[in-house]
This record gives sequence, C-alpha cells and structure tokens, in this order.
Amino acid sequence: MLASALFKKAKKIEIATRRLVDEKLAGQYHSVFKGRGLVFSDVRPYYPGDDVRSIDWNITARMNAPHVKQFVEERDRTVNLVIDMSASGAFATYGQSKRDVAAELAAMVAFSAIKNNDRVGLTIVTDRVERYVPPKKGRKHVLRVVSEILAFEPVARTTDLAKGLDFLGKIARRRSVVFLVSDFLSEGWDRPMRITAQRHDLVPVVVSDPMEENLPDAGLIMFEDVETGRVIEFDTSGPGADRYRRRVAEQRVARDQALRRMNVDVVQVSTDRPYVDALVAFFKARARRIAHG
Repeated sequence: MLASALFKKAKKIEIATRRLVDEKLAGQYHSVFKGRGLVFSDVRPYYPGDDVRSIDWNITARMNAPHVKQFVEERDRTVNLVIDMSASGAFATYGQSKRDVAAELAAMVAFSAIKNNDRVGLTIVTDRVERYVPPKKGRKHVLRVVSEILAFEPVARTTDLAKGLDFLGKIARRRSVVFLVSDFLSEGWDRPMRITAQRHDLVPVVVSDPMEENLPDAGLIMFEDVETGRVIEFDTSGPGADRYRRRVAEQRVARDQALRRMNVDVVQVSTDRPYVDALVAFFKARARRIAHG
C-alpha cells in the first residue's frame, strides 16, 4: 500500500473510531481499566459530608480551619496490543477480512487508551514476533500503531501465539492491559495465556468469519489453506462437509471452554457483525462484574 493511501486509510479509521469512542465508550474504558492508584493533588476547605479521614491535620492547624486532602487517579497505564497477523487473517466472505476487523478494533482500543492518557504498545505475531512498537502516549503514536497494522505484510504464514506472549512477558515487566487479538485457530496457546493472565489484565479478542464454520452447500469448490498454501477440491454437498462442520464446531467449543477456564473476559467478534457492538457489550459486562465483585 502506498504511503499516501496508507495515511488516508489510517486517518479514516481515526475519524470513525474516535467518534465511536466518544459516542459508545465514553467513560466505560476509564471505569473498567483503573489506574495504578491515587496520588495527592491539593488541599481544600472541609465541607460538611466530607470524609473526616481525609482531613489534613497539619494544614488544619496552620490555617486554623479544617482542610481535606484531594487525590486524583494516577493513570500511567499501559495497553499492549498483541495482534495475530498470520495468513488466516486474510480470510473474508463478508466484505471485511478478519485482519481489517482486527485493525479497526485495535484502533478503537488505542484511541480509548490515549483519551485516558494511557500508553499504547503493539506486538505483531505470526509464528514469530515480526514487529514491535514500544508503548507511548499521544495521537501521533496511535496513528503509527494503526498504520503499522494496515501496512504489515507477514514474513511467515503460520501462527504461534506463544511466541508473542513469551516476548511480551520479557519486555513488559509492569502489569498492563493486554488485548490479544486472534482467530485462535492455532494450538499451544493455553499455557502461555494462563501465565500472561497471571501477570497482566488479559483480554482475548476472538475474531471469526461465519463461513469458517458454515460451509455453503455449493458442490465442488477449490479451497486453499492460506497458512500452508495447500489447494484441495472439496465437495461441500458430500459427507465430508458434514464431518468438517462437526470438527470445526468441536474445535470452537474446545477453544471457548479453554478460554472460560482461564477466567478472563473474552470479546467475540465476527466479520458479519459490527465489532463495536461486541466491544461495548464487553465493557458493560466487565463493569457489571466489577460492580458486583
């Protein structure tokens, strides 16, 4: 993609996602991803109803009138986007590919983060870590993150999420929010994800395309495995199609059960539905859980 076209697309995503952040996620990101604590800000005169535990007795004695301490939330939070950019992300049957949806969702999370003065970092993974952008604050940085995702052309075609999570464990020493965006079609991610969830606030984002599970009854079709390049002729009307559907359904159930066992909040996104709805539902569900926790 040419630099001018890339910049134009990144700006288009910025406009769309920033509007959605303002309209759909106003305050929700802040409420579910708290800062590291409270820091002293100032003192002010005591008013009836103030918590007496917040009285600053030194200032009170000096001013001969009760004063209370004021605190503000210390954000200083880091959001790490770990994006699976293997070849399976190019799959698309409803206009947008899984990779396109992942890029726009990541942009929406990133703009929510900078709106709350948090840092955003990016790790792009295939069967290796192919790109790393250290966390920073600011609009220009987020535009760079979005542009990196849009322009990225993977060297490898296959997936190994463990490589990305192991890398993150080495470079992210402090606790952060980790959005792991993938179709989770690979294997071997269970254990590294459990380790990551112990150290960080892990949010798996499962991006899928409905055609992956629901093959059309269209007779003989040529299929290419985008990760291996293997091409086969497949009868979507034959008994093999039923076996394929059952196997894919079983894999989906096993994946979802593995994610539930990790006790993490999961975002389920499909290319045939607005991703913003899934993200808003996630924030609302997480806010309810925190309120009742």
